[in-house]
Amino acid sequence: MKTIEIFDPSLCCSTGVCGPSVDTDLMRIASSLDKLKKQGATILRHNLNTEPQAYIDHPLVNEQLTKFGVDILPITVVDGDIVLTKKYPTDAQLENWTGLTI
Repeated sequence: MKTIEIFDPSLCCSTGVCGPSVDTDLMRIASSLDKLKKQGATILRHNLNTEPQAYIDHPLVNEQLTKFGVDILPITVVDGDIVLTKKYPTDAQLENWTGLTI
C-alpha cells in the first residue's frame, strides 16, 4: 500500500472546527484520513505550525516552499512524489492511491 503524506499550512488544529468558522474541507479530509488509517493505510500528516522540520527535511516539499512560499500548501506526497498542491485530495483520489474505500 502506498504511503501518503500531507503537508498542511499552519493550523491550530487538523479538524477545521477551531476558530471563528468551520472549514468543511478540513473536516472532510480529517474524517477521510481517519477512515483510511482505521483500514490500515499509511498516512502521515504534518502541520507547519508544529512540525516545521518535516518541511525542511523533505527535499521536494522544501523546494516547493522555497520557490512558491506557503501559498503552495497543502502539499500531498504519495510514495515520495508530490501529486497535489494548493488543495486537499478528493476522497476519490485518496481511494485510488490506497485501494481502500472511504
